[in-house]
Amino acid sequence: MDELDKRLINHLQDGFPICDAPYAKVAEQIGITEQILLQRLQALLDQGILSRFGPMYHAEQLGGALTLAAVKAPEERFEQIAEIINAFPEVAHNYAREHELNMWFVLATESPEQIGEVIEKIERQTGLQVYNMPKIKEYYVGLRFEA
Repeated sequence: MDELDKRLINHLQDGFPICDAPYAKVAEQIGITEQILLQRLQALLDQGILSRFGPMYHAEQLGGALTLAAVKAPEERFEQIAEIINAFPEVAHNYAREHELNMWFVLATESPEQIGEVIEKIERQTGLQVYNMPKIKEYYVGLRFEA
C-alpha cells in the first residue's frame, strides 16, 4: 500500500459525498482522477486490504431489524456450524470469540419478526441454542483506522 492508497483510505473514512458523481468529487478532493480512484479502490478490495466499501444503513429506521446473536459451537464442529450460519443471507458477519459463547454473529432482517424466524432456522439446522442479544440502547462509537 503506497501513500496514495493510505490517503484514499483515510479520506473515505471521513464521509462520502451524496451527489450525482460522488467518486468524481472524492477524486477531486484528493487530487486524482475518478478513474484512478476507482482503480485504486478496486485494487484495495481485490487485495483484501479493504473487505468492504459501501454505505452503512440504519436498518431499524428502514423498517428492518438487527440483533447480535451467539452460539456455543463445539470446537470439533466449529467450521461446520460457521458454514451453516454463514449460509443465511441475514447474517451480516460472523466471528469467533474466546468465550463460552464462542461464535457471535449479527442478523439483519427486513422486519423485526424475521429475527425470531431466522434464529429458529439456525437452531434447527445447527442443533444449538442461539442466544439472542438485541440492542437495548444505541451508542455511537466513531471507529476510525489510520492507514
